[in-house]
Amino acid sequence: MNLKKNKIYFENLYVLLLGVITSFSLPPYNYWFINFFTFSFLLIFLFKNKNKDLKNFFIYGYVFGFGYFASNLYWIPFSLSYDEKFDFLIPIAVVIIPAFLSLFYAISLSVYKFFFNSKSVFANILIFSLVLSFFEYLRGNVLSGFPWNLFAYSFSENINFIQINSLIGVYAFNMILITIFAAPSILYLNRKKNDLIGLALIFTASLCIYFYGSNNIKNFNDRNKQALSSNIKILSTSIPIERFYSIIDDEEILNKLIDLSDPNPNESTIFIWPEGVIPNINLKQLNEEYNYLFEKSFSKNQFVILGINDDDIVDGKKRHYNSLSIVDNKASILYSYYKNKLVPFGEFLPLEKILSKLGLKSLTNNYQSYSASKERKIFDFGKNINIKILPLICYEIIYSGKLSREYNFNLIINISEDGWFGNSIGPHQHFAHTIFRSIEHGKYTLRSANNGISAIIDPTGEVLDKISINSEGTISISEIKETDITLFSKFGNKIYFFIILLYIFLNFLFNRSKNE
Repeated sequence: MNLKKNKIYFENLYVLLLGVITSFSLPPYNYWFINFFTFSFLLIFLFKNKNKDLKNFFIYGYVFGFGYFASNLYWIPFSLSYDEKFDFLIPIAVVIIPAFLSLFYAISLSVYKFFFNSKSVFANILIFSLVLSFFEYLRGNVLSGFPWNLFAYSFSENINFIQINSLIGVYAFNMILITIFAAPSILYLNRKKNDLIGLALIFTASLCIYFYGSNNIKNFNDRNKQALSSNIKILSTSIPIERFYSIIDDEEILNKLIDLSDPNPNESTIFIWPEGVIPNINLKQLNEEYNYLFEKSFSKNQFVILGINDDDIVDGKKRHYNSLSIVDNKASILYSYYKNKLVPFGEFLPLEKILSKLGLKSLTNNYQSYSASKERKIFDFGKNINIKILPLICYEIIYSGKLSREYNFNLIINISEDGWFGNSIGPHQHFAHTIFRSIEHGKYTLRSANNGISAIIDPTGEVLDKISINSEGTISISEIKETDITLFSKFGNKIYFFIILLYIFLNFLFNRSKNE
């Protein structure tokens, strides 16, 4: 009996360690080659335990997921540490968040067990990849969705290999990568003809993906640059996050931002400021009370893109919004985008009427929960300024799919407040998503972050310039290359479901064929 218990203990410890080790493939470590071992060892382990029931596979998936998420999302509770009232929630969050997310892997391995067929190792790899990636997709879309740290992001620095995302998107790429990572298990589990054919197919597909990427980068680099009619200057700041919980001088912060912008009145310039650096004033107050600062600092041919709160009355009820707004040299509002994707417990309180009675309202900085918008409109500066932007605020950059029904934009603007991550790996993980969104939509992404990574990223995912975490400064861009509408930007994740059908077909084909 003790022997059996010890075996179960060591099995779960083994799977837990595989999950922990897998997390080191992600930014900022980027040891992507680890996944060839962890996924192959996991699949071999599941094969060795193929006679176990669904309950066992559920536990294996759960334990693997807990190890994975506990080691790469440990930074989330840091956002609670800035208010001493919520210190008691930190150990709870450390456990509850990975415990919840692990359910997606637990269910995925249960489903995999249901379809398990030992006739073909390659066919099993296909169904393993399909099921695991599909539950990754669900993780990114169920409820408000949390698609953070898909396995695909381990390749964020391998830009030759990730160009395929312009065609298929990160969820399909994630499925293909799992297949590639698990492929070495074939050499251990089986060497029958059909499985070796499957291994050769994976190898060939990998080469095709790599050469497609190399060619895509070369073609883009061969394009001519065209000057922007206005220089764009991106600010990176390190204003302490404690400003949300203390009395601050808003004018002092505005003057700091203006000084860092260092506007030249003789230059046409668009300045991009980070999200939420002036939390105590809203857009209307900026226009009415601080317009004089803009008038004395900026010229008529200069504009400021900034993240700022805004309020509105909708159906007789006051609404609170997190906005990306564009103002002119008089702080007059030219454009406002209200954030679509809100952060649970940060920007809105689920079950607010109930949880606010428990004193949790201050999680949203004592505001009512932010309201979410359903529109994301492209802004065209016009007036002979050849710049059209698509706005994304902070957390929204992590969501893969069609960003807009319109395609006629040339820049993605992402503003962010990364101070909530503390001094952790979180900002690096957040930044990795930006690279994938640039590739998926074939557009330049300009990112302005407070306490995070500010950068200019081209449509191939190459980081042209950046400012590191907790550093202050500016980077500029004045010319860009022509950009195309990508296949993924047209069809979004419909392509992922098409590739799922392809996987199902191949699985049927290899399971039906007799291994020789």
